[in-house]
Order: sequence, then C-alpha cells, then structure tokens
Amino acid sequence: MVLCPSMFVRVNSAWLKYAIGLGLVFAFRLLPFRPPNVEPMLAVMMPFSTRFGSFGAFLFGFLGIVLYDAATSGWGSWTWVTALAYGALGIGAYYYFSYKAPSRLNFVIFGVIGTLAYDVVTMLIGPLFFAQPLAVAIAGQIPFTLLHLAGAVLFATVLSPIVQKWVVENESLEYALFPAVGMRK
Repeated sequence: MVLCPSMFVRVNSAWLKYAIGLGLVFAFRLLPFRPPNVEPMLAVMMPFSTRFGSFGAFLFGFLGIVLYDAATSGWGSWTWVTALAYGALGIGAYYYFSYKAPSRLNFVIFGVIGTLAYDVVTMLIGPLFFAQPLAVAIAGQIPFTLLHLAGAVLFATVLSPIVQKWVVENESLEYALFPAVGMRK
C-alpha cells in the first residue's frame, strides 16, 4: 500500500462522495432501536473500494468506527480492533472488486465472506481484553453473527448497488477541494 499523488487527486475530486458515505453510515448507526450489528458500513465500503482504492477503503472503514465511537461511547480497546478489522475489510474489498464486477451478486458474496471474517476477529475482543471465556464468546457470537449476516445481505442487495450507481459513478458529485492539484501544464 503506497501513498501516491494519483490517490490524492482521486480523493481531492471526490471528497463529497466520501463525506456522503461516512455521513450515511454514521446517521444510520445513530438510529435508536436498531438491532445490534445491523448497519451499512460494509455495504457502503464495498462500492467505495472501487473508487478510492485500498488505502481509501481502509480509511473509510477505520474512520467510520473511530468517529462513531468518539461521538458516542468513547474510545476503548474495542475501537481499535473493530476499526482495524473494518479497515482490513476495505482492503479486501478493493482486491476482490479488482477482479470482480461491482454487481449485486458480488456485493452479497463479499458481504457474507467479509461479515464472517469480521465477526471471527471481533469475537475475540471479550476473551482477549475482558477475560471472557472463549466458549461464552462463541455462544454469544452465534445470534449476533446471524443478525450481522442478515443485515449484510440486505444492505449488499439493496444499498450497495444504489451507492455504486448514484454516488460512486455519479460525476456530478465531483468537486475538487484544491483545483490546482492534479492539473498538468
């Protein structure tokens, strides 16, 4: 993962898209009475990975968790584990969609794989940081993962294609913050 000027130019011209994505995820996560772990982070991050590359997708997942925790529960060990896990999913999405078309079916396939991988990693927060027995963590994780998978499939089916078409591919949402950046003489 190398930072390069072309990556900055991509983010420079599409900062509004990034803000829309983070705002959408943040606002949805603030909804009261929503089931735990039913949120659109991965569904928005998958199409974004096709536009912002591996670093941009990593940053989207990482910032989505860090900013939300900063505004709600505060930061803790769970913040960094979940932020890094979502960031890693962003990198995985970038590589997956480098070889697969951003279609409804491919969003669902990666959503299921990504959700299972994320839940395996984050299940270990209790045992590693809070001395929770592993058997208790696994037993509690099963219904949590079923909810997470249901949300992931629903959002990947409905939201990901909408974000791909109306945000990622929408050129009217491109506004350069620094117009001179990326211009050639």
